[in-house]
Parts: sequence; structure tokens; C-alpha cells
Amino acid sequence: MSIWIQRSDDPGPHGTGPLAGLRVAVKDNVDVAGLPTTAGCPDYAYLPDRDAPAVAALRAAGAVVVGKTNMDQFATGLVGTRSPYGPVPDSRRPAFISGGSSSGSAVAVATGAADIAIGTDTAGSGRVPAALQGIVGIKPTVGVVSTEGVVPACRSYDCVTIFAADPARADQAMGVMAAGAPGRAWPADTRLAAPPRPTVAIFADLPELDPVWRAAFDRTVTALRQRGATIVEIDPAPFLAAARLLYDGALVAERYAAVGEFIETHPNAVDPTVASIIRAAREIPAHRLVTDRAELERLRALAMDSLGDADALLAPTTPMHPTIAQVEADPIGVNSRMGTYTNFCNLFDLCAVAVPAGMAGESCFGITVFARPFEDAVALDIAVSITGDAEITRPWPLAVAPVCELIVFGAHLRGQPLEHQLHALGARWAGPVRTAAAYRLAALDTTPPKPAVTRCEGGVSVAGERWLLAPAALGRFLAALPAPMQLGAVELADGTWHTAFGCDGSAAADGKDISEYGDWRAALAAGAVG
Repeated sequence: MSIWIQRSDDPGPHGTGPLAGLRVAVKDNVDVAGLPTTAGCPDYAYLPDRDAPAVAALRAAGAVVVGKTNMDQFATGLVGTRSPYGPVPDSRRPAFISGGSSSGSAVAVATGAADIAIGTDTAGSGRVPAALQGIVGIKPTVGVVSTEGVVPACRSYDCVTIFAADPARADQAMGVMAAGAPGRAWPADTRLAAPPRPTVAIFADLPELDPVWRAAFDRTVTALRQRGATIVEIDPAPFLAAARLLYDGALVAERYAAVGEFIETHPNAVDPTVASIIRAAREIPAHRLVTDRAELERLRALAMDSLGDADALLAPTTPMHPTIAQVEADPIGVNSRMGTYTNFCNLFDLCAVAVPAGMAGESCFGITVFARPFEDAVALDIAVSITGDAEITRPWPLAVAPVCELIVFGAHLRGQPLEHQLHALGARWAGPVRTAAAYRLAALDTTPPKPAVTRCEGGVSVAGERWLLAPAALGRFLAALPAPMQLGAVELADGTWHTAFGCDGSAAADGKDISEYGDWRAALAAGAVG
């Protein structure tokens, strides 16, 4: 089949980890020990003696490699047709493209030949085929998953990605991969959740978008607004200008640095379109690359400023779904249009989640949620709200980012008047808890009313909630705490100790004792507070 370059005859024993028995397909620019890496070019092939860290991480968690997948040669393309192994067609309509360059990986998941698949993404290769195949593609923040053992396309912007049929499985696999193949360090001020009613930016103009696809996108935006999101329109100009820089400017010199020497010495081994794109970078002077990178930074500043207070950006993943014949007739032009809403992502150091959003005529329609670097959990939350899948309670960034816990008992509980302060810090609700039976609960005379929880002999078990937030966010929260509130350690019913709201002992003594309720909400409902 055209989706495979090589099937694995010896996938190895099933593991016992969280991915035990799941079948994983691997894009053929990512090393799998014992299987040739060709990057879609047989004459380039080499035989790695070890897995790329991303592959090793999935295998260590029990996943089974079932083969290497076809791709646009040297990951240069968004169409899935630039391969000597043959084009990879759409999984539903063989006259249409699959999308690329991670074409075989996406189709392997869409057809059920694999449960998860590794792709790569520089200009959209981990998102475009996800959209056209009606599956999920997670493209993490640039560099957070190691690209060791990956044939580079543009080394500065390459990412390892995951495909799966639904967000939960994609999230699980990405968490395993990010934890087992770590790259760039996570900062201490990561937002760990989207707010319940996020602000989502969309482009005020959507060039190149097919009218039927525009209608599908408008339906998605309307549904998101009905779920409580605030929608704001922003200027697409800096985003689209950056997208053009990736191929029309000097940044393509990185592709020549990666495989240009091979192309020069093996001219008959390379797809003519791929060769023309990469070889064109041979004569680009160094000063142009410096100039274009400075222009890219200028455009990024404009783009981020236009996002303002928005939590994320929403865009169609692709503007259309062309046929294989249309690509053959205009290989450069069609490919360029396919990258209209993807090329800028890695250049701006954004994270992205591509998810299906219904149909556009006979084609699967997909959207992408973009968020700022390291706000991968924010993008995932909003994407899942669009698909209608079950909430992911512990998204993959929590497996790798610095995380602190905070136990709250009163005005910061969900549905209470100060909950918004935690959302503003990017905190994530992690469920109810109860303290050990060693605490007193009192109501303080404050506005709004707040509880005082203090440890004492003969105390009761007090109900609370666990929230997760970044260390820097916890620090900001502590710095803003008004007297007499303070943070301290509290013992939970399971005997563990955690950071929690406490109160100055003398202030607590002046409060109204409501320990008999053992629960702030119960005391409110009984009229015992206020």
C-alpha cells in the first residue's frame, strides 16, 4: 500500500505500560532501530541502530511499531504526493490528496491500520493531513519533544507530532512522548488550563478559503460562541506575511543545509518539485537569512500584539481539499495554498492542536487551535470543547511542566466568587479533597466571606478542592493574598501533606465556628455564613 514504506516483521513483545499493545506507525524520517530511514528517498536510506527518543518513549510505554510510513520526500510538501513510493491518497476518496508531509502516518490512523502515529511538522505536516483525514494532530511547542533521530527539514522549526483518532488518545501518547523524549525545558509560569469562557481570536479575513469551507468554519465559530467563548477578530496580515517567508524567503536555506549536498550529488534520486524547492536555496546569501529572521521577529511581535488578551487563535487548518490531479497540474501553487493557515505556526513558536470539525461538502473539515508557546494545555482544552469529546482532566503538559498544588476551601472553590483569580493564573481544577479529621472551620467577617481552616485537637475533616498551577503563578497568588489569609501545609485524609489556604490563628479565633458542617458550601446553603 502507498501509505507504507516498510512494515515491521518483528514489532517486538507487547509492553505493560500505559500504551500497552497500541499499534504505532512512524513517519519515515524518524529512526526506528532495524528499519531503514529513507525520508521518502530510497537512495538516501540508512539503517539506524537505535530508535529516535520519541519512538523509544512510546515503545517503553508498551506501544508496538507496525511500520514506517510514506511521506512527502524530505518532509517538503503538504500534499502527500511527492514520493517515489507513490502518492498517498485520501482514506475516503482516492482521487483526492491525503495531505502531507506526514501523509502515510495520518492515513494509517484514519484507516485503522494504526492506533497512533508519529509525524513531523515544520510548515503544517502534522496538521494538514489530520484535517483532511478527520483525525487529531497535536503539534507541541517547538522543541519540547526531542528531534534527535529525525532527518531535519528546517532544524530550527521542526517538531515531532502525534496523530490519533480522538483527543484523549492523542493526549495520552503525546504525554508519554514528551516525558520520555524531553527537549526544551518548560518555564515556571506555564498556564495549565484554558478559562471556562475563553477569548478566542479569529482572522478578520480568510483568503484562499473555499466558500463551502468558509461556511463550515463559520458554523464552528458560532458553536464555540454558544458555548460561552468570546470571539474577537484580528488582522491576519503579520501571520500570512510570515507564512510566505518560510518558502519565498531565505528561511528555506535550512532545507538546503539539511539535504542540499545529497541532492547535488544524487540529482536523479530526488522528486523534481522537491529538488527545485531545496536547490533554489543554494545561492541565497547569508545576509538575506539574517534579514529575513529579523523580519520574522518583527512580524511575530505584531502578531502577538494583535492577539492581545485572547487565550488562543482559531483558524481553518486548510483552505480546501484538492485532487491528486490538481496537485500534479500545479504542484507549487496548490501546495502553497495548503499552507496558508499553517506555515506561520512554528515560525512564531506557537503550539497547535488540529481537530475535526464536521464536513465541508464531501471533505473532512478541520480546524486548528493555536496558543502561545508552552500553553499547550490551553490549546487542547479549547480544541476538546470544539469536538465535544470528554474533558481531558490531566492533559499531557502536566506530565512535563513544573506544577504546584493548591488546596482551597472557600471563596476560591468552583462556582464561588474568587474562582476567577485561579483561572487568571492558568490554574487547573483537579478534583475534590478532604482534610484529615484534625481541623477547625470558621467563617471570617470579610467581603466576600472566607473560611479559616486551622489545625486543632478534636477537629473535623473539611471538604476542599485541589487546583494545579505553575510555580510562578503560585508565587503571584501568595504575594497578592490579603491578611489574615496565608498559605501553609495541610494534611489530607490520605495522610499526605499539601500546600493549602490557612489563616492567622488569632483571626480564626475571632471567626464564627462552622466546623459542624465540614464543608464551606454546606455552611453557605444552611445560611451559617454571612
